Amino acid sequence: MSNNDQNPQPISPQQSPKKPLLGLWKLHGDGRSIGPGEVVMPRERLSWPRTIGIGTQHVVAMFGATFLVPLLTGFPPNTTLFFTAIGTLLFALVTAGKLPSYLGSSFALIAPITAVSAQYGQSAALGGVISVGVTLALIGVIVHFAGTVWIDRIMPPTVTGCIVALIGFNLAPAAWNWFKEGAVTAVITVTSIVLITVLFKGIIGRLSILIGVGVGYVAAVIQHEVDFKAIGEAAWIGLPEFHSPSFEPSTLGLFIPVVLVLIAENVGHVKSVSAMTGENLDHLTGRALFADGVSTVFAGCGGGSATTTYAENIGVMAATRVYSTAAYIVAAFVALALSMFPKFGAAIATIPPGVLGGAATVLYGMIGMLGVRIWVQNKVDFADPVNLNTAAVAMIIAIADYTWQIGSLTFNGIALGSAAAIVVYHVMRGISKARGTFLEQASPASVPAGTDLESRSYEKRVAHLSETLNTTTGEESGKQQA
Repeated sequence: MSNNDQNPQPISPQQSPKKPLLGLWKLHGDGRSIGPGEVVMPRERLSWPRTIGIGTQHVVAMFGATFLVPLLTGFPPNTTLFFTAIGTLLFALVTAGKLPSYLGSSFALIAPITAVSAQYGQSAALGGVISVGVTLALIGVIVHFAGTVWIDRIMPPTVTGCIVALIGFNLAPAAWNWFKEGAVTAVITVTSIVLITVLFKGIIGRLSILIGVGVGYVAAVIQHEVDFKAIGEAAWIGLPEFHSPSFEPSTLGLFIPVVLVLIAENVGHVKSVSAMTGENLDHLTGRALFADGVSTVFAGCGGGSATTTYAENIGVMAATRVYSTAAYIVAAFVALALSMFPKFGAAIATIPPGVLGGAATVLYGMIGMLGVRIWVQNKVDFADPVNLNTAAVAMIIAIADYTWQIGSLTFNGIALGSAAAIVVYHVMRGISKARGTFLEQASPASVPAGTDLESRSYEKRVAHLSETLNTTTGEESGKQQA
């Protein structure tokens, strides 16, 4: 039962039509205000002027991250924006307007796209994007019918945190390459982002990256680092620049592991919205994965980057208490309109390397730390040697960018690190349970002997073992009595 059913709001005929518009959204209350403790549910909306205003906020919230992805990968900004709009509309259609989300550009694919573009060209990178989308869509179908339990078993928090973290830290060299081309501008950009984050509250604080890039851009203009020629040559109105994909089987090893991150992002988004609205939306997880996969396929077919649900927009929903999918439909059409202005894309493309290096320093680091946050939120115990070794091996492989070639397939640090996280964790966990060695302490280098952390960790594993033994003993006793 939804919150609406539990706390129905009296609405007069003058305040709302008898039927929701297009069968999707019912007017919330008087359409002008939200009462204390209330939220606007996904299938509700405020008045259209207010809905349009909130939809525009969503565009601003997602814009900073979305336009940086094409800049960092070399894809046309307008094309990427176009496909994020199409993807958002598709997402709303597949989820029947029940799950609010904007599908922005995914940072998870920056590393494989950059690597493949340098060696085979952008068309081959687009082929890799399509392979990610197809895989994600197929997994969405499986999840829709089989649930997400199998995902949780394959990727527990230890593994998920590793994969998310290693993607961010693997990108560190790329950030440095841009940074050193305009070090002064990069420092100004980083400083601006950091200061804006802590100086301002609300929407301004959440837009620190976008505003910081603006400050860095102004600094770059003053230092004559920006060439405006492309803006003058671009048309005012026109379709985005589309590109066709090609396929290089040898690149699949770079792209497919990224699917694990997109799964984690989508599942996390569904759970976050469920928690904030008080409505169980887990049954939509499969649809969300499928929609994101199909959206990514469309993007790859035309020259856009992979899409994913955006955490940036969750902040807007939390601040406004409006979870209406109508606002996201508005956001999609606003983004679609912006993508039809070539001068807009040309202006974005003039952002110099120094600004990109500063923004990438913060963004890539944040991606890495999101993995750490997964560990913290799930209380992953690194006094447990299994967790410790899993993270240690995976992170070094990714940061050093190990490369392994098997025939025509090439696997880089992200692919090998992701595989190592899954294999090391499950092999070590299985052996440790069979041998009873999971009770052993972590090495002194990781957790100093005698600390409270070590003691609590040891006690927790002892309690787990006792519980397991008691359960097993009880089952055997029952069998003997029978």
